[in-house]
Amino acid sequence: METTLHSRTKTVVIGPEQPFVMIGERINPTGRKKLGAEMAAGDFARVRRDAETQVAAGAQMLDVNAGVPTADEAELLVNTIRAVSEVTDAPLCIDSSVFEALQAALAAYKGKALVNSVTGEDERLEKILPLVKKYDAAVIGMANDETGISMDPEFRLAIAEKIVRRAQDHGIPAQDVIIDPLALTVAADPTAVKITLQTMRMIREHLGVNMVCGAGNISFGLPERPPITAAYLAMAMTCGLTCAITDATDPIIRQAVRASDVLLGHDEYAANWIAEFRRKKSG
Repeated sequence: METTLHSRTKTVVIGPEQPFVMIGERINPTGRKKLGAEMAAGDFARVRRDAETQVAAGAQMLDVNAGVPTADEAELLVNTIRAVSEVTDAPLCIDSSVFEALQAALAAYKGKALVNSVTGEDERLEKILPLVKKYDAAVIGMANDETGISMDPEFRLAIAEKIVRRAQDHGIPAQDVIIDPLALTVAADPTAVKITLQTMRMIREHLGVNMVCGAGNISFGLPERPPITAAYLAMAMTCGLTCAITDATDPIIRQAVRASDVLLGHDEYAANWIAEFRRKKSG
């Protein structure tokens, strides 16, 4: 099952037999006060630099978030998308929990976007899914609902099934629903990763849809985070993870993803791996 996303000029295909898709995470003011202040002031120079740097590092898509407190998120998200689109043609993942912001951003975006995200809550599904359908977008479905985040993989699977079913009720095909099986920090719960990996295997077996995660969540709160995130991604890829919102500019994470693509047969004859090696040698 493949999910096809595109900007005005570039197409990205996410699928179990495709190279892993890295969705650049850095255009997000959460935890980046300076970036948030600049965005709120109408200064998008750093946004443009971050977009260019991530794509140059290998991010095939970019997550765009404009959740700055006290700002008009709808207007700010549209302006951020326009700034990013000035410097790259990478397809975008539009990241907001605010309905009005998503609506404005989808109306302004020229292409097929990925909406981040919807949960299994009935109210949220009935509000966001018609919007996704209207603008022919794809959507990330998070495997939690109003009861919170379950540590039972079967419960997470049931929520994923519900989201896929509700999306189909709204005319959104299963290939346009990418499930987030929920990556939680291992520093807070030593079983968190095992539960998520088990959830991934069950989703792959029962639903066959693409899966995504916020990869950095796994290592939150720990020192030397990139090796832990990289190891997690390598394991998750064997369980069916097909894309992740992550820091493509980090060489440890990037190399782990590309090496895993080689080993899983998603980089035929290691062509991409060899091409990057040659680029580094020539640079």
